[in-house]
Amino acid sequence: MNVSARLMFTRLHIRRGESLYLAGDRFTSLYAVRNGFLKTTAILANGRDQVTGFAMTGEVLGMDGIEEERHTCNTIALEDSEVCAISFARLQELTLTIPGLQRHFHTMMSREIVREHGVMLLLGSMNAEERMAMFLLNLSQRFAAHGCTASEFNLCLTREEIGSYLSLTLGTVSRIFSRFRERGLIAVRQKFVRIVDRDKLERVIGRGALATDRVPGTPPSENA
Repeated sequence: MNVSARLMFTRLHIRRGESLYLAGDRFTSLYAVRNGFLKTTAILANGRDQVTGFAMTGEVLGMDGIEEERHTCNTIALEDSEVCAISFARLQELTLTIPGLQRHFHTMMSREIVREHGVMLLLGSMNAEERMAMFLLNLSQRFAAHGCTASEFNLCLTREEIGSYLSLTLGTVSRIFSRFRERGLIAVRQKFVRIVDRDKLERVIGRGALATDRVPGTPPSENA
């Protein structure tokens, strides 16, 4: 019997706008995204809803609940989605008996840690345009990793949600999208995004020559 069969997962369908789990819910499972796009959010001390991440086909959700056995964030479908709920208790049992499964699980967790570290870097040391460029390139890489085209994708997040994730205002997000279009870096049609010039988009990161919309507390670039 293969590993998938022994995990005895359950398929769940989540409609757009519905929650997979909420902060405070008891942690029982990890969730592998079969298809769709979901966001994670947290309620800040001031009551504001902050987008903390997102997951697409081929990625895993739910690791926020491992340590405390309670989920620490809300997970909401941005489009009709399907996930496989994998019992964490069963997964732990199998890691003791199936060679390589524990290593695979640790690799998966490490990948999530690295991604979260990247987000902290994104928010802590980059100006507004660098954040947006990094965000688009990261999305491109993630779509490509799961067999989709790296240059064209449907951006399920609204501009308000992108701003929340990147700690930017809606106005700043809209202005940066406009600048990127004018410079020929991207093309945008509603939520469909095409990366026109990847090299130029990559050069935005770290250079800061285009940035004029900085987040308070972020050091200004030399050319702002």
